[in-house]
Amino acid sequence: MTELLPLLAAAFVTGLLGSAHCLGMCGGLSGVFAVNANVASLRGQVPMAFAYNAGRVLSYAFLGLVVASLGQTVVDAAPKIAAPVRFASGLLIVIVGLQVAFGWRFLAPVEKAGATIWNRIAPAAKGLLPVTSMPKALGLGLLWGWLPCGLVYSVLLLAATTVNGINGGLVMIAFGIGTMPAMIMTGLSASKLSQFMSRKRLGAGLLIVLIGVLTLAMPVMKFAASSDNRAHSSHSM
Repeated sequence: MTELLPLLAAAFVTGLLGSAHCLGMCGGLSGVFAVNANVASLRGQVPMAFAYNAGRVLSYAFLGLVVASLGQTVVDAAPKIAAPVRFASGLLIVIVGLQVAFGWRFLAPVEKAGATIWNRIAPAAKGLLPVTSMPKALGLGLLWGWLPCGLVYSVLLLAATTVNGINGGLVMIAFGIGTMPAMIMTGLSASKLSQFMSRKRLGAGLLIVLIGVLTLAMPVMKFAASSDNRAHSSHSM
């Protein structure tokens, strides 16, 4: 569990303060639930916004479960790579942090590959507009979770390093929950929120990098401790 906590923290912070990136891709759709809503109708719009975002987070959780289960299959087949995978998780957190801090797009080629899948899903998503009911909002969120996004893919790689389906799903849920405040509020004050998130991006990215460095230190310290124990055992003999 202690090894999972840094991943959950990194995923949540990435979602929370990396949401400025998400506003450009998902903000317009999320705003569907609040645009032109007056005070009387806002009460009915907000629950649908929650339903939409719940669907999106569920899709993230499913993807996290799948990639982490695949990772588990690989590690079970080759147990020796378990330690390098744990090290890779810390390295990935650092990369995600740099991506959030400086707006780098390490996974642009993967986004293009994901666009192929999205092009097949998009017609079904359009069929759910306009959103007039909770089931439609939930369904739209479930589909929109497949939108190709480098930030999502970065956290998915992080989820894969957990090599455990449940843990991978939890990492993606933490990320999705982090993005929810921005996605729900965007219809009310999108421009101001985007500016706020952008100003905080550098600090958020550096915080994620720090989490990554601490995560990297864990397998390094374990390796050093095991080396010392082996050396002590050999001297004792």
